[in-house]
Amino acid sequence: MNYLAHIFLSGNDRCIQIGNFIGDGVKGDGYKQYPRKFQQGILLHREIDAFSDRHPLVREAVGIGRETFGRYSAVVNDILFDYFLASRFQDYAGLPLKRFSRRFYTALAWNYRHLPERFQGFIWHFILTDRLCRYASLTGIQQSLEIMTRYRGLQIDPAQTPLFMQEHGERLQKIFREFFPELHERCKQSIYLKS
Repeated sequence: MNYLAHIFLSGNDRCIQIGNFIGDGVKGDGYKQYPRKFQQGILLHREIDAFSDRHPLVREAVGIGRETFGRYSAVVNDILFDYFLASRFQDYAGLPLKRFSRRFYTALAWNYRHLPERFQGFIWHFILTDRLCRYASLTGIQQSLEIMTRYRGLQIDPAQTPLFMQEHGERLQKIFREFFPELHERCKQSIYLKS
């Protein structure tokens, strides 16, 4: 799961959403330095990743992309899963992606001082380019992969994404539709959303 799924799976508490959003950037017990709700989001992020990484459907999806994206197939799959979520967001969330995104961006700006330095450096670009809504198009997905290739060292060719989706998109979407409700239910039951 990438940013959109992690935020959505955090329920309605904006601080838990932000904690989940920054989860990849907080290692070990570093989460303890954050406010309690942020801690819950960070720990939920870890729970989501652990559950997803072990799930046979996710492993199948990652396997489909391995020939095209190699060892970065899991990263690409996370972004493609955000595409599937974004493209039918109203069905999953009961509200438009644009409204959901704006609410999150506002909370992110209000909580800027709590963000890790790495996130402080990119959130304004993230907000101004409306990254969450861009997940709803293949062009936006390709742009996200280009950004990751440039700034995080992914060694893939993002231009392959449309052709890859033409060939495998239907199968991957089927996997997502089978897997995501299970993950969503798991998150609803998480202790990090109940306390």
